[in-house]
This record gives sequence, C-alpha cells and structure tokens, in this order.
Amino acid sequence: MTKHTGWKAFLVYGAILLSGCMHQQKRPLPDVSHIQVPPIKIERFDQALTSLDTHHLHEALAALYKQYPVFMPVYFEQIMNYGPYSDTNQLLFTEVKAMLQSKDIHALQDTINKHFADLSWLENQLRQGFQYLKYYYPHYAIPRVVSFYSGLNNFGAVTVDSVLGIGLDMFLGENYPFYQQVADPYPTYMLHQFSPEYIVPNCFKVIEQQLYPPKQEGSLLDMMVQAGKQLYFLDAILPHAPDSVKIGFTQQQLNWCKQNERMIWQYFIQNDLLYVRDMQQVMHYIGPGPSTQGMPKESPGNIGSWVGWQIVRKYMREHPQVSLLQLMQLNDAQKLLTDSRYRP
Repeated sequence: MTKHTGWKAFLVYGAILLSGCMHQQKRPLPDVSHIQVPPIKIERFDQALTSLDTHHLHEALAALYKQYPVFMPVYFEQIMNYGPYSDTNQLLFTEVKAMLQSKDIHALQDTINKHFADLSWLENQLRQGFQYLKYYYPHYAIPRVVSFYSGLNNFGAVTVDSVLGIGLDMFLGENYPFYQQVADPYPTYMLHQFSPEYIVPNCFKVIEQQLYPPKQEGSLLDMMVQAGKQLYFLDAILPHAPDSVKIGFTQQQLNWCKQNERMIWQYFIQNDLLYVRDMQQVMHYIGPGPSTQGMPKESPGNIGSWVGWQIVRKYMREHPQVSLLQLMQLNDAQKLLTDSRYRP
C-alpha cells in the first residue's frame, strides 16, 4: 500500500472492531491511607496582588516579595513578561501599576472570586494526589501551592522550584466569554478544557514535567511514548480521574478512539509514520487540534498521545513487575513498543 493511505482504506476492518479488544485487568490500587501528607492550603497570590496599594507600589511589592520570594519574580518575568523584579526596574513598576488599575483585571479577579470562593474541594483533591505521589516517590517534597492569574494567557499550572502555581483564570468554564474575546481567541475545540475538573490533572502534568523534563525532538514514536508515559503517570497519581479529562478529549472523542483503535494504529503503520522525525509533521499527531489530519472529523487532535498511552498501558500489563519509577526511566521507545506487544 502506498504512503499517505486514506482512512477509508481501513474501513475493511470495521466489522471486527465493533466489539473492541479485550483488555487485561488494571493493576490494583495501592493503599495510601497511611501516607502522611500535611493539609494543602492554597495561598491566594492573585487576591494579594490585586489588592496592592498602587499609591505606594514599591513598598507594597516589597512586602509581597517577602511573602512569595520564589514565585513572584518568576510570575512577573516569565508569566506576565514584565521583566525581572528589582527596585530599579521602572518599566516593571509601570506595567504592574497599569495592570492593577485596569478595570479588566479587577473584573477578572471578581469572576475568579465568584467561581472559586471555596477551594477546599481542590485542596482535598490535591492532597489525595500527593498521597499517591508520595507512595511512588517517598522523598518527594510537597510544594507550596499558590493561585494566580495570567490575564488569560493560558498558564493553567506551573512549577517554580518548590512552588506549584495554579492559574485560576484558565478554569472559569467553557462558557466564560472572554476566552474568545482576547486578542488571540482560543479555538472552540479547546474550551471544554477550561473547566475546574481539569485543574488537578494539569497540576500533576506539570509536576511530572518537572520530574522528567520532556524531550523537544525525536521520532513520532518517541513523542508518542513520552506522552503515553506522562498519561500513565496520571493514571497512577489520579486513579479516579476520568480518562477524558486526563488527556483533554471529550467523552465522544474518547469513545471514538476506543472504537477505532485498530484502524488508528494501522493508519500509522501503513503510512510509515512512526519514525518520522520532522517536528512539523510530528505535531500533526501530537499537538492539539480540532481533529487529526488524514482521519475522520470525529477524531480528536493529539491522537498520537492517546495511542502512546495505550502502548504504555499494554507494556505495564505485560510487565507487572515494573514499577512506575522504572517505567518513567525507560527512554527507549522502540524497545518499550516491542516489549509491549501492542497489537490492537
């Protein structure tokens, strides 16, 4: 069969796909009730910042810096792009003053306050996730957790050394109108991911990336397995989270992937895509999108990550003796695929 085979060529498999593949049982959940994790308290950096006295801004920012010495400099320089924090950076003070005097920022903070008046549910979910994380990584130090806003600049969660930051303005619900009214509007297909149930998975995604910085280049297979390992990490740390939320698909998109798993895999094989190294082409299958190039419109974007997830899950079913830590340290994607015996 020639390269770039059309999806219709695989419909011959449809009759044998309707029932899907039989999957082996998942690993039993570990008992984490004995894992000691202190109560999580989210510190409201967003509220503290918005309430600063702009008439005495130098003094106010100095006091805020004492409260958040690790997070605040990174927030201004890398999230808000105001430059480094220092007493002599007049441009930063001008930018911060303009921001704090903006009606839009105060309206945004008011909306955040209404949506997240009580964060105890989030603190409890984070604490449970940290219990599982400490089970697998006993020496992991629980970070300080702070909330912030990025002005709708798509910073949902960040790690800064010993701090976990949560961008609450990116979880105001898909119907929050300003997601599509900013200078660079967010596409409709992404909006369902801007809901509160995505906060915790986003937090542990960035924690995983802090523990295992992702490679920025490689073959499509390398990128698929890397993404699959991250998603399996979420399986272990957030065992009760829906798969759709962990990967960012709608339930309909996830169902479509399950129903068409063999055809998806055959598409990659028949078109010789697994060993493609051109990152522009790789991102057609790993990056976000309304659907996947070359597949039906019902397919989600980022379908390569979903396939990588299934490969890793199959590998771990085939190798019950392999721990999460050992899995995350495996860097040979080809060997992992071969040893997984993944054949949907």
